[in-house]
This record gives sequence, C-alpha cells and structure tokens, in this order.
Amino acid sequence: MARPTPLPLRTGVLTALALAATGGLAAAGAAAWGIPHAMGAPPEELRRAADGSPHAREGRFRNTEPGTGLPSGTVPAALRAVVGRRAGRPSRPVPLAGPEEGPAAAGATEAGELAVTWFGHSSVLLEIDGRRVLADPVWGERVSPSRLVGPRRLHPAPVPLTALPPVDAVLISHDHYDHLDLPTVRALVADPRHRAAPFVVPLGIGAHLRAWGVPEDRIVELDWDGTVEVAGLTLTCAEARHFSGRGLQRDTTLWSSWAVAGPRHRAYFGGDTGYTTAFARAGERWGPFALTMLPIGAYADLWPDIHMNPEECVAAHRDLRGGVLLPVHWATFNLGLHPWSEPVTRLRAAAKTAGIPLALPVPGRRIDLTGPPPTADWWTPVA
Repeated sequence: MARPTPLPLRTGVLTALALAATGGLAAAGAAAWGIPHAMGAPPEELRRAADGSPHAREGRFRNTEPGTGLPSGTVPAALRAVVGRRAGRPSRPVPLAGPEEGPAAAGATEAGELAVTWFGHSSVLLEIDGRRVLADPVWGERVSPSRLVGPRRLHPAPVPLTALPPVDAVLISHDHYDHLDLPTVRALVADPRHRAAPFVVPLGIGAHLRAWGVPEDRIVELDWDGTVEVAGLTLTCAEARHFSGRGLQRDTTLWSSWAVAGPRHRAYFGGDTGYTTAFARAGERWGPFALTMLPIGAYADLWPDIHMNPEECVAAHRDLRGGVLLPVHWATFNLGLHPWSEPVTRLRAAAKTAGIPLALPVPGRRIDLTGPPPTADWWTPVA
C-alpha cells in the first residue's frame, strides 16, 4: 500500500489548483474588487466553531478516513494538467428547460410529494412531502471571490432566483465557492418570500453568513449526525469526505452531506464528497432514500479522496439504499480534467449495469418523481 501523502502536501496541491484555476487571485488587486468580504469570516471567528467539535483538531476539521497515497511529482503534474486543460467545455450551448418546465410552472402553489429541479452543478430544489428545500444554490456568474477571474458558467442559470417559489429551508454542504455563493445568499435573504427559511449549514459556515448580514435567527449550524426539525422535515448533517476553505487556509469549516426526511419520503443530498464508508452507515441509519442527489464530476486520479468518479457514485447510491439517482456536480463549471460529458456517459453505463434508475434532466426542468424520470441523452449532441 502506498504511504498516505502528508496533509501539507495534499493541501498544497489543492491550494495550487485553486490559485491556478482563478488566475492567481493574490496578485489580482483583491481589495479593489471586494475579495476579502467574499472570502467570508475572519480566522478567529471560524476557530470558535472548530474548537467545539470532536471532528476538529487545532482549529482544523478532519476526515475520519486516511488519505490515499499519491505518487511523487503530484504537484507539478497537477499544475501542468490545470494549465493545459481544454476538454472540460461543451462544444455547443447547453440546452436549458423553458419557464413552462421549471419549478414555478408546476401549476400548484403547494410543493409536490416528491419532485426535484436541478439547476446545474450542485444546485437543486427538492420538493418533499409538501415542502421545498433549496440545496447549494449558486446563481453567481463565477465561482470565485473575484468578479473578474475564476471559473465562469458554461451555461446561464435556467431561471432567475426571483422565479423560484418560496422555500422552507436552504441547505449548504460546505464553503467552497461553487457551493456557497455570496451574491446568491444576499438575494435569498433580501427576498421576502423566503423570510422564514433558515440556512442549515455545517459548523463554521454560520460565521461566513453572519459576516454577510444573514440574521442570527436564520442560521442553524450542525456537526455530523446533528439534526434539526424545519417545517415538518428532519434535516440531518451527514458525514462526507472532502475539505473546505475560501482562501489559503484549509479545513476551517466543516463539510457535509444531508439527509432529508419527511413524514412519507426521504432524500439524500451528497453535496461534494469523495467515496466514503459513511454512505453505508447513512443508508443503515437514515435510509432507504427514494432519491439520492450525488456528485459525479471534477474527479481525477490526482485527488481521489475529495470527488467521486461515476462508478463510485453508483456504489455510493447502493450503499445509501437509494431509489432514483440524480447526478449533480457536473455540466456548469469547468473544474476537472475530464471531457465535459464524460461523467454522465460513464454514469449511465455504470447505472445500467447495476440496474439503478437515473434522472437525467436538462438544467431547470422540474421532475415529478411519482412518475418515470427523464433519461433521454441530451448531452452527446452538446459535447
């Protein structure tokens, strides 16, 4: 077995990748463009949350499983791959659902029994037992603290935030820019239709939200296995295998997946995670899940622990005792080294072999899961 790569080296790889992907933000005139504010809370605020958790040590949160050993030369290879990547973009415009297919055009003012709308990347609106949960909403143009540099959208947001129906809760999986977006948070807080919706987040992210003006009574922070009742739903912070950080300091806030349980249905939102034995434990404790929403993109051999590949996603779905699988974390931002449509192509093949039903909608299309989900191939003509 290869020796696990020391944590400083793994952190150095990820830091180098982040800086390369955002064009070297440290030299980009940060203060002039509001970058410090977008980066969130100061270190001393984040330290308070970490000091109270058994999953943190010396102010840093940790995964429970050891890291996979990486070969020598990882950092140079990673930088060359990032700088030279070309394949992560579609060759044609990504098709989007029209307004008549979106969540606000379903006809009823009440949320459905079990329905979901994927807006691209990891942003989803879950309807479960008559309630709505918005997870990892990112409507910003770039997933970066800068408005000028950083990964930019490969397709527009399918619907404006103002077109969303009222939501009962907002879930955040972790504090990376492609999952926690300052402009989106501000817009949701300012919209009176969502005034009763709390932001339910892993430990430490509450400090970011407070720094951005989110009212204290709208912030619920949980450690792994923590639960909260919101609008008749039980929201459980589930263990994930990832990392965190909005600057050069890593792992100062917790990362998580989420189990959502209503009186009649259960769903699981993976957020962003590598494959982990925690999926099997979640399936036993909180499953089975009628729907899983699991990440399939931005994987690479250079970082095997933090993003699942499509075959691992299928394994995770089975561990979770899932019904329908909706893949997320692909299509919207060029964050990996693989071709744009490779994740969904590989997922479709693996799911067919395993006999797992998939939901494969174009971004913005609401799916009523009381009926058959869409599976038509819309990505091949785009790729």
